[in-house]
Amino acid sequence: MQHAVGSPLPPPHQPGHGPAAGWSPAAQQPGPHQAGPHQGSAPVPPPPPAPGYPQAPSPPAPQHAPAPPAPDTTGHVPLPPGGPVAMPSAPPATTAPDLTATTLAVLLIGPAGAGKTSVAKYWADHRRVPTAHISLDDVREWVRSGFADPQSGWNDHSEAQYRLARRTCGFAARNFLANGISCILDDAVFPDRPVVGLGGWKRHVGPGLLPVVLLPGLEIVLERNAERSGNRRLTDEEVARIHGRMAGWYGSGLPIIDNSQLDVPQTARVLDDVLARSIASPPSW
Repeated sequence: MQHAVGSPLPPPHQPGHGPAAGWSPAAQQPGPHQAGPHQGSAPVPPPPPAPGYPQAPSPPAPQHAPAPPAPDTTGHVPLPPGGPVAMPSAPPATTAPDLTATTLAVLLIGPAGAGKTSVAKYWADHRRVPTAHISLDDVREWVRSGFADPQSGWNDHSEAQYRLARRTCGFAARNFLANGISCILDDAVFPDRPVVGLGGWKRHVGPGLLPVVLLPGLEIVLERNAERSGNRRLTDEEVARIHGRMAGWYGSGLPIIDNSQLDVPQTARVLDDVLARSIASPPSW
């Protein structure tokens, strides 16, 4: 997965920018020629009013409690809660968390060629609980006619479609999590550009989202980018600019994995270790 494929990057951020009623008493008293009521008999209707006297009002109809509202579901699938996803509870200190059996929401960050999509898919494939992979680039490209391709330049249209795709990913993540399905999202999030920053992800998913940066060396991302085709392949100059800006995550407090010398399964195992530490001591973001 990569951000804003093949385009000039978005510019760095600039400053400035009731009970039922009974019968009437007369109706309950037996007359001279009437037998008293007994268990199981039907109630005796009231006698007609005497001439010249107004008729007693009819007893009010029994009141029934309103039926409880139907649960907020579609079929048997609960809809996501309105609030954001909370941080997963840290396990007891004496117990090592089993990340393969814990429901999580993970955001994998990195430049084009970092291996985000490959690692995210492998990680999702090898967990003991249901897990979904959500790629922001894939969701952006759901737009066919009228797609604002960032290769043509980062502008109001490409930014609007990016925001829309991110919101769609956030809803999808909350929907999966509400139904007990973990998810891992990937996106090229820049530390110096709010529009493609972490704030939108926190707003749409919640503080329980666990961000991890995947940042191999420049020569690695250049090699991997060269193997790409179509609009997913960038120029070497663009890759170098993206990688340089991603280096801003160092010192941010977010966990960073340098997977320059790691294959996909090894990187996925390191990711589990990093996530276990993030649950025990959540990063500030």
